[in-house]
Amino acid sequence: MSRRTIQIEMNRVEGDLDFQLEMEDNIVVDARCIGTLYRGFEQIMLGRKPTDALVITPRICGICGTAQLNAAVLALEHAGRIAVPPNAVRIRNLCLMAETVQSDLRQSFLFFTADFCHPKYLSRPFYDKALAAFQPFKGSVHRGALENSRHIVEIVALFGGQWPHSSYMLPGGVTTPANSRHIIDSLSILNKLTRWFEQTVIGTDLDVWLDLQSAEQFFAWLTEKPAHDESATGLLTQISREIGLQYLGFGTPHMLSYGAYDDPRYAGTFTQHKQRLFKAGFLNGETGIVEAFDQAKITEHVRYAWFQPYPGGLHPFQGQTVPDYQPHSDRYTWCKAPRYQDKVVQTGPLADALIDGEPLIRSLYQAEGGNAWLRQFARLRRTAKLLRTMRDTLHELSADLDEPHMLPPATKDIPDGEGFGLVTAARGGLGHWLQIADGAISRYQVVTPTAWNASPKDSAGRHGHWESSLIGMRVDDPDDPVEIGHIIRSHDPCLVCTVHILDSGKRLTLWP
Repeated sequence: MSRRTIQIEMNRVEGDLDFQLEMEDNIVVDARCIGTLYRGFEQIMLGRKPTDALVITPRICGICGTAQLNAAVLALEHAGRIAVPPNAVRIRNLCLMAETVQSDLRQSFLFFTADFCHPKYLSRPFYDKALAAFQPFKGSVHRGALENSRHIVEIVALFGGQWPHSSYMLPGGVTTPANSRHIIDSLSILNKLTRWFEQTVIGTDLDVWLDLQSAEQFFAWLTEKPAHDESATGLLTQISREIGLQYLGFGTPHMLSYGAYDDPRYAGTFTQHKQRLFKAGFLNGETGIVEAFDQAKITEHVRYAWFQPYPGGLHPFQGQTVPDYQPHSDRYTWCKAPRYQDKVVQTGPLADALIDGEPLIRSLYQAEGGNAWLRQFARLRRTAKLLRTMRDTLHELSADLDEPHMLPPATKDIPDGEGFGLVTAARGGLGHWLQIADGAISRYQVVTPTAWNASPKDSAGRHGHWESSLIGMRVDDPDDPVEIGHIIRSHDPCLVCTVHILDSGKRLTLWP
């Protein structure tokens, strides 16, 4: 039996991500997921005015700044018991959907499918088709995704003044009301992207695609017409299944969703528990039952992370984020280990679809489980649903242009207290928790989607989701482990959310 350790610096992901794998006879027997840069926004926020969160936290990420802004404003509104009008909810939802659509298309066709062009697959029958469609900067789908995805976030710029790092959401609403010009320009952008999506990505009409309800209907549809079979989704499905991605990357069976997009029908008065267009919940992988979600059941562990230790896990309202770099210990990452009900969970579009009850994804999940192919497929399924929901949202806005975009709070300042804001970002559940004392932020904790998926072992020694996804799998060539890339990239990693540098005025280099 041969045993070796390999170190993988994962490229084609957002941010810096390493894996250290222990292998016996090419089988992964242990895994360590390593976030290599310190993330210090929790420290940056201390002592600042609460509304500074609206300017600083969108800088956490250049991909999902709208999601960070939305989580921050929801936390402030929760702390101040502040209501927002329906049109402000619609504008926030529309912009968040635009950001998610761009991220999903780019992750699918710039990051994930590029692995199908790896020389390992040179002798496979699909290889020439993979090159023609997915080869970076040469394939037709890759170039189409680059061109068409860049315009959709112009909708954020129309309503928010800029993208990324916008700050147009304020407690009580948004800075600018919708007008007819916004609606017309947004529909033009949306219609252009929808046409490309229909022609290239799914090979059919959006509504026809969304009418597919079961695994049997989908696989019959796939071979029904050349346009379906030759679409980007068709090709992604065929290649993924030919190389066996439906048998890989399961990880933890527990899934978590915060629910997505506040329902404008319930806006106008403050409520502790928001109604959302897509449901929140916890899919218990042991029972198969979707349970009600309760943010009070979230904890974060730091036993194997480079933070000052504390016993067990702490809820974000009691959480600490104090760096404590220990390169020669058994600690190995700057990422904490979030847990829900003390369980290892995964988050992302697959979890969102299953918890919301999306029929096609649930049918495919019941047939084969939560594998790497289905996780990627669920992302494209979501894109179709969001394109249609964005169109509906724009029509709702156009019907009530004279409605208010802001309900001014009763007081200028956010009162002392605490609040949380939970949203569904492109990569899954994102949460901000803050506490305010004497008019300043006394605690600010951010739990990102990638923190859930990329977590290290917790206080009980249980591996995180990505780590457990890899343990037990066979790697054909440990010096070129393309299989690892398939599994990890199917989650759309974003380590720039999970790790960041605190600007101390000094230049530091940290490495394990």
